[in-house]
Amino acid sequence: MIASPDRTPLPRNFFDRPILEVAPDLLGRILVRNTPDGPIALRLTEVEAYDGQNDPGSHAYRGRTPRNDVMFGPPGHVYVYFTYGMWFCMNLVCGPEGRASAVLLRAGEIIEGAELARTRRQSARNDKELAKGPARLATALGVDRALNGTDACTSEDTPLRILTGAPVPGEQVRNGPRTGVAGEGGVHPWRYWVADDPTVSPYRAHVPRKRRS
Repeated sequence: MIASPDRTPLPRNFFDRPILEVAPDLLGRILVRNTPDGPIALRLTEVEAYDGQNDPGSHAYRGRTPRNDVMFGPPGHVYVYFTYGMWFCMNLVCGPEGRASAVLLRAGEIIEGAELARTRRQSARNDKELAKGPARLATALGVDRALNGTDACTSEDTPLRILTGAPVPGEQVRNGPRTGVAGEGGVHPWRYWVADDPTVSPYRAHVPRKRRS
């Protein structure tokens, strides 16, 4: 747990910057999920940057679609997608409106509302695993496509808010290839994490799916 984090919302101009500036700067920030059962707060410990039409690994690489529309702005909104037919993952939109880029929230430490998160993540062996990976993070927070497009830069009592928290010093930030990204996008070292933090997910390289004969 972090000591005396700043609970003020991050301003929109925090996100209106180049994606590779925003991504590492999100480490240590606090994401608050307000639910009918109570709030859950998470300290971000691992993220990945996706640079839209400049990035073969991005959902927006081939242009705008109904699925990725939120990625094109405005910044500071939540982009939620469904993957593998069973999991949701969440991102925070960055950069100027009209230019798609987003940061995938890969892992974090639950610092408030752990009891509620445990009810959603009953397979977790301990609290460090509650949000250890992007699908686990979304599951622990109760995030689905209904929250796609939510404005996270607000002081109002909204479903999702991103707070200032306590930024991680640069010497504690590590970076490397993104998890499970294939092809040209697989070489970008755009995954950022807090060094030696037990909530960070393990790196896995892309493994091509075998076709059934």
